Amino acid sequence: MKITHVEAFALRFQPERSSTQQGPHYSVAPEGWRSIYSRHHETTVVRITTSDGIVGYGEAQSPVSPRTSKTIVEDLCRPVLMGKDPFDVEYLWQRMFTSMRERGHYTGFFIDALAGCDIALWDIIGQASGKPVHKVLGGRYRDRIPLYAGVGGTTPERAVEQATKHVSQGYGGLKIHATHGRAEILEIVAAVREAVGPKIKLMVDLHTQYSVPEAIMLGRGLEELDVLWLESPTAPEDIPGQAALAAALDMSVAIGEWTRTRYELREVFERRACDITMPDIGRTGLTEGKRIASLADTYNIPVTPHIGGGGILSIAATVQFSAAIPNFLIMEHSPEAYQMKGQITTRKPTVENGAFVLDDVPGIGVDIDTDALAALAIED
Repeated sequence: MKITHVEAFALRFQPERSSTQQGPHYSVAPEGWRSIYSRHHETTVVRITTSDGIVGYGEAQSPVSPRTSKTIVEDLCRPVLMGKDPFDVEYLWQRMFTSMRERGHYTGFFIDALAGCDIALWDIIGQASGKPVHKVLGGRYRDRIPLYAGVGGTTPERAVEQATKHVSQGYGGLKIHATHGRAEILEIVAAVREAVGPKIKLMVDLHTQYSVPEAIMLGRGLEELDVLWLESPTAPEDIPGQAALAAALDMSVAIGEWTRTRYELREVFERRACDITMPDIGRTGLTEGKRIASLADTYNIPVTPHIGGGGILSIAATVQFSAAIPNFLIMEHSPEAYQMKGQITTRKPTVENGAFVLDDVPGIGVDIDTDALAALAIED
């Protein structure tokens, strides 16, 4: 079996609420150092075809500028992959990675594109073997993948409304997205804790907007509310600061969504700069994601896979990954976005009572609607 075609599709989903809106596709916060965001769901789908007629799909997570990832897949990854055996997946990851490493491209868009190809290769391997990907990754540790749901809102009332809805749907964990001041965050979290009770896991995501002293002060207040982890509290590159924060707090510090490889995380783990790591399979791929989980396991660090702006193929690949590692804790999920992202599928993983249920569908467990894929593709 050889690889005969490598293609990529830059996608933009148009939410119903913005279908009549005019203006730029991207928004930039007027204050602070927040990320640039799309007003739509955007991502890049990779399709790899083999000489045996097997078609594998993957995703290069691209919450902005998906055409950048598409170009990298087709211009830089395709020459490495063409004519190769998809079962040589670890070799192919390494060959793609080293093709641009000397030029400094060992993170960011290039590795995202590589990840999309890697997921597609594992999809092919699963289909060719007649097994779900978690079986060919090493086997199943669990039958269900427990999930936590996100909670937004700028007021306690709005946050409580979302939180109680998710709990009624069976979700055992809630992550509160917080970009407010310390007093406002504590007020929101206290209201949610009172509403959902002591058994629901609560987490807080600061989106890298706090300094180390600010995060320590906030963390001490959150500890009194039995918050499980403080996520992405400080600037991603401040590993010494994250280590100081993790040492100062009793609650867990969770970081890692911005990392793509074990090389980036080696110093983080060595310095105990986090208590929980959060690989994003749409950025790492399955091959490197599994390596990250293994490295974390040597430090007794649990893994809580991040999804964020990932699309349906990233989610499906993460379900397979979560089943195949020993140190899995809980997986991120957005119930509302999941339905929208699933527009390009005719089959996708099933959520029951706050968890993905594992099945025996070969590959990553997704069937793609090629007409829907073409309809959402952004023209070059």
